[in-house]
Amino acid sequence: MRYYIIAGEASGDLHGSNLIKALRKLDPKAEIRAWGGDLMKEAGSDLVKHYKDLAFMGFIEVAKNIRTILGNIKFCKQDIEEFQPDAVIMIDYPGFNLRIAKWTRKKGYKTYYYISPQLWAWHSSRVHGIKKNIDRMFVILPFEKDFYRKYDYEVDFVGHPLMDVVLDFSAQNNFRQKHNLDDRPIIALLPGSRKQEISRMLEVMLQVITKFPGYQFVIAGAPSQAKEFYQEIINKSQAALQVSIVSNQTYALLQNSTAALVTSGTATLETGLFKVPQVVCYRGNTLSYWIARRLVNVKYISLVNLIVDQLLVKELIQDELTPQNLINELNLILNPEHRNKVMEGYDLLGKKLGESGASERTAELIVGYLVRQSQTATSK
Repeated sequence: MRYYIIAGEASGDLHGSNLIKALRKLDPKAEIRAWGGDLMKEAGSDLVKHYKDLAFMGFIEVAKNIRTILGNIKFCKQDIEEFQPDAVIMIDYPGFNLRIAKWTRKKGYKTYYYISPQLWAWHSSRVHGIKKNIDRMFVILPFEKDFYRKYDYEVDFVGHPLMDVVLDFSAQNNFRQKHNLDDRPIIALLPGSRKQEISRMLEVMLQVITKFPGYQFVIAGAPSQAKEFYQEIINKSQAALQVSIVSNQTYALLQNSTAALVTSGTATLETGLFKVPQVVCYRGNTLSYWIARRLVNVKYISLVNLIVDQLLVKELIQDELTPQNLINELNLILNPEHRNKVMEGYDLLGKKLGESGASERTAELIVGYLVRQSQTATSK
């Protein structure tokens, strides 16, 4: 069968790659075209567009790049028509994917959605469009099934794909030696994957370094960004001699870290699953944040806090994200008593996310739905 998969971010590339591997096990002759990244390409897809050319963050940034976005939408539709897939599979990335879904429905393509948009946080009116345009939704957070049920829409809870990624991750030997790190405890800096958020977050994060001489700070470099980009920010902060960069090895870094400063997003959950005490950071464009604040309908911005339904990890948002607040919170999570409370919360997090095998379950469901559809069409 033919599958057309659309992911628009680094996390989507990761989960898309594992879904592709699972699909190929069930359907060895599968033909797969994809929007994603290097991991999806390595997993066996024909990569059409790389996510680094697609990621625009915030209302203002989207408005500035609207021509590019509309051009990508037009090209995507043309490419799907030329490929004629048996299924279009969308992975998160709702601003783009839900527009495409409306079109694929009209054209009669079977359309599946893996990793639901966070409609429970804001813009819940989009549920009606999903009910109309998505043949089946595969959700990864335990409370999402109940959320959709309120709208009379049954979805499949498949568990969180990060459970597989973290459990399958193998320890890297001689990590410190390979990256010229000394024996001091490591504090990881995870400033995000997009240039604009990295610039905002890292500038603040770097200002705490001199207050913790007993620790070494290491930046988790995103696979889509060159080291030179990070180095420019470091040089401006005068932290050049006090921070290291480890590119495309975030999990190995977390596995060797004592604490972390993390930009809000999937990385907060990854850090939690590796059981690293963290401070969650977020600062956006002022106007974008002002708009979002009036639309968002959740108590927390961190997935960790949302899933355990309590303020387990501190969130420093917008004006609260200051060097002094970061220093105070970092001191707290380095305190043994507080760390024990965080670890207990992380145990609860793992239990709530369910068993591993999300990619395999999703692939089995997609192939199963397609086979049943084919059998029904043949019997008519």
